[in-house]
Amino acid sequence: MVNIPKTRNTFCKSKKCGKHTLHKVSQYKVGKASLFAQGKRRYDAKQKGYGGQTKPIFHKKAKTTKKIVLRLECVDCKFKHHLCIKRCKSFELGGDKKTKGAALQF
Repeated sequence: MVNIPKTRNTFCKSKKCGKHTLHKVSQYKVGKASLFAQGKRRYDAKQKGYGGQTKPIFHKKAKTTKKIVLRLECVDCKFKHHLCIKRCKSFELGGDKKTKGAALQF
């Protein structure tokens, strides 16, 4: 279980800042694939007509987790960059912090 705060003070790589500033943290999500990307156009052209499946389809999935990518946005200049963290089964953004030595509450 990985819990990450919604704001983080980290270095901003933009030309405007170039110093440590506060960043808003969100989880990066992959956008919808374009039908007009070169690879998709090539694949569709190759698939057209007779001859069945032309490229291999991957079936032997071994990984049970994905690497988490954070999207950091500078509060001052709105510059965005990505930060990859390790693999984890469950990921939480801005959850309540664990307190050290706290008794279990029922």
